[in-house]
Amino acid sequence: MVEEPPIVVGVSGASGAPIAVQVLEALRASRAPVALVVSDGARVVLQEECGLAADALDRLATVVYSDHDLAAPIASGSRRTRGMVVVPCSANTVAKIALGLGDTLLTRAAHVHLKERRPLVLVPRETPMPTLLLRHLTTLSELGVVILDAAPPYYLHPKSVDDQTAYLAGKVLDQLGVAHELYRGWRSEAP
Repeated sequence: MVEEPPIVVGVSGASGAPIAVQVLEALRASRAPVALVVSDGARVVLQEECGLAADALDRLATVVYSDHDLAAPIASGSRRTRGMVVVPCSANTVAKIALGLGDTLLTRAAHVHLKERRPLVLVPRETPMPTLLLRHLTTLSELGVVILDAAPPYYLHPKSVDDQTAYLAGKVLDQLGVAHELYRGWRSEAP
């Protein structure tokens, strides 16, 4: 029996940890295999924004790798995946990916997705965006990376931050081709 390739989820140290948690919960509900990498910076942000230790995310993943493990299977193009998302994606992580610096497992796995032309989605969290970050994001977009701005969906009339977070997580899953019920699209009929 052939094992279904995982979706790689990288969590970096930008604000927006609740989006990562929502993405992981939705992927678990979809039964999609998930390979998880959490950066050192993300560990601090997860605690600050969600009151969670990084290992609390482990239950939402099929396999968890240390960001320091450059020999992990997802560091090689010979290991198939369905795609990768970095959510949230710090400006530092964007720069490393754009400049080809694969010094952590998260950035190395992103480079693998670039070189193998697999889906790569980045959810940057920085405002205002400095010119250098915009240049790096443009470079990555030109290489086929999906840049998914964490912009709220006012047209859906969200009632809470949780509604906005679910929408953003749903937009990530849309890019990865994973079915979900996190939000209804523009002028969708009620289910």
